[in-house]
Parts: sequence; structure tokens; C-alpha cells
Amino acid sequence: MDNFDILRTLKFLPGIILGLTFHEFSHAFVAHRCGDSTSRDQGRVTLNPLRHIDPLGFVMLLFAGFGWAKPVEFNEQNLRNPKTDPLKIAVSGPLSNAILAVILSVIFAILYNYVDIPYYSVTSEIFIYAIYINWGLFIFNLLPVPPLDGSHLLLSYFKKYPALYEGLYKYGSYIFLGVIILSLVSSINLLPIWPLVQLLGNGFLSLLGFSFQ
Repeated sequence: MDNFDILRTLKFLPGIILGLTFHEFSHAFVAHRCGDSTSRDQGRVTLNPLRHIDPLGFVMLLFAGFGWAKPVEFNEQNLRNPKTDPLKIAVSGPLSNAILAVILSVIFAILYNYVDIPYYSVTSEIFIYAIYINWGLFIFNLLPVPPLDGSHLLLSYFKKYPALYEGLYKYGSYIFLGVIILSLVSSINLLPIWPLVQLLGNGFLSLLGFSFQ
């Protein structure tokens, strides 16, 4: 708690709120478009962040560096194609974060080049945090580990074996939670996604004319 930086946290907030909101909205929107009305009935097909943010998960994200939003529920039996639609729903969340990161990068480049905002300013920092947070959400949620979205891509093959599928999903979640806790209490980063985040973030911004030398 002694290392908590309130100003830095306030600069993080827009990116976190945008990222989580668009992520969960995309899950809900695609599920609704695929034929299931559960997300619509629960009021999740909206860009209102209050409908998506889980209070505890949000606080954990701010203080611990990882967290969660309210999961979007859907009924596979209502989907038009129960075999492929769950994968579309799963991928839509991370994909929305990648698209949002690209859009924010373009807006930042326009402001930087044509409005002439300083690179070292509060506005620039907010944009940069938001860009990298969304690249991070994109990569993190594609990890093939339950309960992350990427697990649906990996475990879809095992659905033909219900007992094995349930076991992998159940114990995979515990293993993932254990990895997170070990990463928090030790100096070893067991989920080294930052190099990929940096590669995507720096790479796309470089295409837009930014230099990181």
C-alpha cells in the first residue's frame, strides 16, 4: 500500500474502464446476435460500464495488477450454431480490446501530430496507458487457461468428452489462480506477457510515426 500512487492510478482508470466495458459488451453483443437473449435480458448489451464492472475485480485490478469484470452469461442451447458460436463469443472480447488499442493509437497519433500535444503530458500518459492496457487485455485473455477466453479455443476439442472437459475447466481455473497468487507474492513473473504487449504497442505506434529509441 505504501507504493500506491493515486495519480498514476487515475491515469490508468480511463484505459481500464474502456477496456473492460468494450470487452464485456462485445461478448454480450455477439451472444445476442448469435441468437441467445440472456445477455440482453440481463442488460449487458450496453456500453454503460456500471453494467459490466465487478467491484472486487475492479479493485483487484487497480491494486494487484490483475482483476476481472462480470462474466457475460449465455445459454448454448439458444445459439443458432452451438458448435461454433461459443468460440465467436469468446474471441469477440479480446478482439475488441485489440481494435480499441488500434483506434486509441490512431487518435493519439492525430492529437500528437496535428494538435501538438506534448509527448510527456497527462493527456499523452492517459492515452499510452489505455493503449497498452488494451493490448494487455487482448493477450492476457487469449491465454488458453480457464477461465480466460482463450480456454474456449483450447477446450472446445474436449467437449466430446464431458468428464475430461469439466475436469480440465475446473482444475485449470485453480491452477491459473495459483499462478496468479505466486506471481503476486514472489518476485517471479509466471505470466510474462509484457514483452508481447510492448511488441504490439510499440510496433503499431512506430507505424504511426512514434520513435522509441
